[in-house]
Amino acid sequence: MNETILVVDDEKPIVDILKYNLSKEGYNVLVAYDGDEAVKIGLRENPDLILLDIMLPKQDGFSVCKKLREKITSPIIMLTARGEEVDKVLGLELGADDYITKPFSMRELMARVKANLRRVAISGPQNDEDIIKQGDIELDLKSYVVRKRGKPLDLTFREYELLKYLATQAGQVFTRERLLEEVWGYEYYGDIRTVDVTIRRLREKVEDDAANPKYILTKRGVGYYFNKQ
Repeated sequence: MNETILVVDDEKPIVDILKYNLSKEGYNVLVAYDGDEAVKIGLRENPDLILLDIMLPKQDGFSVCKKLREKITSPIIMLTARGEEVDKVLGLELGADDYITKPFSMRELMARVKANLRRVAISGPQNDEDIIKQGDIELDLKSYVVRKRGKPLDLTFREYELLKYLATQAGQVFTRERLLEEVWGYEYYGDIRTVDVTIRRLREKVEDDAANPKYILTKRGVGYYFNKQ
C-alpha cells in the first residue's frame, strides 16, 4: 500500500503543485486548506507524513502541529515562507520533525519527504532480542516503544530515532553534524540547532531532571552521547 501524505496550505496553487508531484511519485495525497480542517483530517486519517504550512486560516501551523503531535507520531515537515530561526525552533519544539523554507525546489522537497518516510520504514521490527536497557530506560525495537520504569514515553518519531541511535552506541560521542547525517538520514539543508532542540525535548521526557541529565550527556565542544548505566 502506498504511503499517504497530508498537504496543508491555504494557497491552492501550491497545494495543486504539491499534490500533482506527490501523486506522480505514487503517494496518496490528502489536502487541507485551513488549520481546523488539518486537525480533523490528520486525526481521522493518521497519514504517513504531513506537510504543514505555518500561516493558515482559523489556527496556525504551530497550533495544528501541537494538536496532531498529541495523538499521532507521523513525521511532520513544516513549510514556512519566513525562514526566521524562531519559527524553525518553535516548530521543532512543538514536535515537528523537519522544516523547509519557501520558496523551495520540488527536488529538495521530495528528498525530504522520501528521507522521512524511509526512516520510518527502516525503524520496524528487527530481532527477537532487540531490547536495549540502560538504567530505568528500555527501548523495545520491535514494538517501537520506549519505557521509563515500565511506563511508555510519548516520543515523536525523530526523538525516538535520536534516542535509539545514541543508546545503541552508548558511550560514543557524536557531533551534531554526524547526528544530522545519521538520524535525519540525508544531507540536511537546515542548521545544527535542530539537533540541540530535539535533544532538549528528549531530555525533558527521558530525564528525571532535564537540567541535570544522567542519560543524554553533552561533551563540551564535541557533541552528545548516551551515558552507559
